[in-house]
Amino acid sequence: MSEHVVVTRADGLLTLRINRPEKKNALTRAMYSAMAEALLAADAEPEVRAVLITGGAECFTSGNDVADFLQAPPVSQDSPVFHFMRALFELKKPIVAAVAGAAVGIGTTLLLHCDLVYVSRCAKLKMPFVSLGLCPEFGSSLILPRLLGHAKAAELLLLGEAFTGEQAASWGIANGVLDDGLATLEKAAAMARRFQQLAPSAVAVSKQLMQAPGREELRQVITAEGELFGQRLRSPEAIEALSAFMQRRQPDFSKFL
Repeated sequence: MSEHVVVTRADGLLTLRINRPEKKNALTRAMYSAMAEALLAADAEPEVRAVLITGGAECFTSGNDVADFLQAPPVSQDSPVFHFMRALFELKKPIVAAVAGAAVGIGTTLLLHCDLVYVSRCAKLKMPFVSLGLCPEFGSSLILPRLLGHAKAAELLLLGEAFTGEQAASWGIANGVLDDGLATLEKAAAMARRFQQLAPSAVAVSKQLMQAPGREELRQVITAEGELFGQRLRSPEAIEALSAFMQRRQPDFSKFL
């Protein structure tokens, strides 16, 4: 278990807290593995009725740790990030997210697989895949155009436009927006604890029915995105963009024309 992922159990709720504030909760391979293990454990434990994912009251996650990415890019479906995606995608129990501050890259796309999402007004969500020479992941290339229409999805996925917590709620990505990070966490935890009072099998069957239409198509898209994402990570464009990010400069894509 990574020291940067704190897992607690109380009142039928497994809380998974990303805890690397000095790096804006940037995610490493060890953190992905720890989160995947926690999710698998949650599904196996009858006393756990729901899962809450949070980064705390200040920041959700700034996305992948770029240095970790460059050191060992996830070019295989056996990589920790893909283990985490599969564990979240396959989780039978309700997933609730509390989002405050930055939610970048997978910090936004993972919300598309949660059952309930609460965001703070200070939340800033962004999917800057293309600007990093990469491509959408975790089913976002399928889910967002269907949810928002092609034009709005293009702004978010092709241009990498940031959006607010209020926009996330108005677009149906989030259930509600709260005034600050602490209120967001309290609201999400309260909603997650409600599952303790509900029939667990009825909840599981209902979630399964809601997910069933198009689920196999989504699974295939996630796999295809993952393969293309791995290819993109090895591309000269991505190497230039990620290197520029580490060197705090603008990437130069002119040489690739």
